[in-house]
Amino acid sequence: MIIKNVQVFGEDKTFTPGEVVISGDVFAASAENDNEVIDGEGCFAIPGLVDIHFHGCVGDDFCDASLDAVKHMAEYEASIGVTSICPATMTLPEAELHEIMKTAAAYEGGSGAKLVGINMEGPFISAKKKGAQAADHIRNCDTALYRKLQEESGGLIKLVDIAPENEGAMEFIEEVKDETVISIAHTTADYDKASEALMKGASHITHLYNAMPPLNHRDPGVIGAARDDEDCHVELICDGIHIHPSVVRATFAMFGADRVILISDSMRATGLTDGQYTLGGQDVFVKGAKATLKDGTIAGSATNLMGCLKVAVEQMEIPLEDAVACATMNPAKEIGIYDSCGSITPGKAADLVLLDKELNVKAVYVNGRKQA
Repeated sequence: MIIKNVQVFGEDKTFTPGEVVISGDVFAASAENDNEVIDGEGCFAIPGLVDIHFHGCVGDDFCDASLDAVKHMAEYEASIGVTSICPATMTLPEAELHEIMKTAAAYEGGSGAKLVGINMEGPFISAKKKGAQAADHIRNCDTALYRKLQEESGGLIKLVDIAPENEGAMEFIEEVKDETVISIAHTTADYDKASEALMKGASHITHLYNAMPPLNHRDPGVIGAARDDEDCHVELICDGIHIHPSVVRATFAMFGADRVILISDSMRATGLTDGQYTLGGQDVFVKGAKATLKDGTIAGSATNLMGCLKVAVEQMEIPLEDAVACATMNPAKEIGIYDSCGSITPGKAADLVLLDKELNVKAVYVNGRKQA
């Protein structure tokens, strides 16, 4: 298959007029004995998006521990251009976490986006910065529990979120830093504590600015510590609700586009209408793009990752090239799957999205197969 007349996003993070060649389920350097030619009509050709932090969509949640729910979510995500998913857990009873991991391990895929990992958000967080997480099930870092869950998931846990100020956190980092990505999250840590965690092996910040102390000129906290560690990558939710556009622009200036990862943090209301839903066992009220608990606490996002990319470009003045890299290449690299996806490179999975000039999705391909 040859898709001609497109602006191809390359590994150099620029768009070049050209064509995309797909051979079977991978990208190819050139076409051989292939008569199918598609006119891309001048669209942007970008890699399929990779969302490494979201909870649910279209009425389902990863924590439902249901194969049908995962399938439904995967099909929706692919329909809007997200071709690889790494959904997040919540702070839940241990028995529920075990069921979630076993369900993920049993998922065989077959349609929609590919399940490429799990983001273990909780229960190793701070009660003081729990956000929409349930306080009753918060616990200190537990290496044995993590390893049991990792075993049950079939090795799918790609990130583990922790509050580094909690008892046992530093020891946990040192013990598992070579097994998964350690992310600082839902925390009251100051600059020194966050810096210590990063020095010991943490390398990621969960939804920067949210559920952590703010950046202060005398007390820079987690944000300042992350800025000073060049190996640390940060998540941003660019839904227009979680972070002011000025702060998003400042973040790109502080960290550089290579260290920013766009996420959606979407919950089950995404793709549906306003109303009452749930997240982690708590009632969530959705109006427009805003999802909150009864007390007004923001409870995830009601915007998918492609929507966040569009907001970043159209409302926050982030260059399209940077936004695309932060939703494709960067997250793929962060969870160790860049050798197989995240760029339009010969030999990699043919996960492709065509966007028109208004950034509307015109076509999506997963492993070379066009999605309905």
